[in-house]
Amino acid sequence: MIEFDSVTKRYPDGTVAVDAVDMRAETGEITVLVGPSGCGKTTSLRMVNRMVEPTSGRVLIDGRDVADTDAAQLRRGIGYVIQHAGLFPHRTVVDNIATVPYLLGWSRRAARRRAMELMERVGLDPDLARRYPAQLSGGQQQRVGVARALAADPPIMLMDEPFSAVDPVVRESLQDEFLRLQAELDKTILFVTHDIDEAVKLGDKVAVFRTGGRLAQVSTPRELLEHPADEFVAGFVGKDRGYRALSFMPAEGLAVDPEPTATLGCSVAEARAAASDGWVLIVDDQRRPQGWLDVRQWSDVGSVAPEHLNRGGTVASFTGSLRGVLDAALSSPTGRGVLVDDSGRLVGTVPAAKVLALIDGAPPGGASANGAHAGPQLSPITPRSPRSGAPTPEDPP
Repeated sequence: MIEFDSVTKRYPDGTVAVDAVDMRAETGEITVLVGPSGCGKTTSLRMVNRMVEPTSGRVLIDGRDVADTDAAQLRRGIGYVIQHAGLFPHRTVVDNIATVPYLLGWSRRAARRRAMELMERVGLDPDLARRYPAQLSGGQQQRVGVARALAADPPIMLMDEPFSAVDPVVRESLQDEFLRLQAELDKTILFVTHDIDEAVKLGDKVAVFRTGGRLAQVSTPRELLEHPADEFVAGFVGKDRGYRALSFMPAEGLAVDPEPTATLGCSVAEARAAASDGWVLIVDDQRRPQGWLDVRQWSDVGSVAPEHLNRGGTVASFTGSLRGVLDAALSSPTGRGVLVDDSGRLVGTVPAAKVLALIDGAPPGGASANGAHAGPQLSPITPRSPRSGAPTPEDPP
């Protein structure tokens, strides 16, 4: 457990970066620090590994003041991941990952073996081991940074906006991979971000900082969305927090409609025969959705190819949240959200109206048996714990 006990950081010019913060990051949980620029979240993070020393108060790890531990020794026991990965440009990927084991006196063979194991764990191709950071994409560099932080199996990880420098698609992939890793490794993690959506997705607890380094609220993501502590928190979380709260409502109660499909590579005539309202869902030979085909637009081509597909819609997990399902329905060119199982295979489709009816607690017609709206009848999704696994990603088909 990491504990902040009345921690303040005041600089010589009088600037207060962190102001009397009391907070706990529980063992085995992800605690996300979020807030506007200059609110003290990164300063707070860096006080845990003594890269910044507090002016007053104490930072404790499992009840022990970090000030009582040699700074270098302390840092070797804490994983640290920063924006842009911070890799050594003159070292190969495998040697970057093995940095801390080398410092701890591991043999070269043992350190490199550990690095190769971690490359596989974070989803990096072993063929990249002998490349240099400049030869990697941004997403690959961030994965190397995470692997390096995990190399000595530290119980604590500090992550300072680690995914903010990559594009949105890669960022979502990295977030999902991070949650999968946490489900396996059960680390105590402090994670800094300026993105409230990222905080809600990743955090077991979310700590909202206000300008001036004061802590405004610490709560679960669901509590934060439903019961912001004050006007500042409500404004920071955003006006669409009701939509974000759908992340905590399960999709299992939805009645899924069967969806006619055609297989990628089939003739347009076959696709047209399966089409409904001019559209047909194209799947691969494993029944994994690939995109929608407008048979009216492509009536003159011989067979269905990837470039003919409309990929604008997202795909939602049948065991995921109503937010994912509603987004899939609203983004689909047909108005029907595509749902898949945990293997990515098609389960069926759901129109947006049916999702909204479930949110309202009424049957798809919009009213209950007595003609009145029944009100919400949904049970919340059990909050994610580090042991419960990562949510299924909702990616473009």
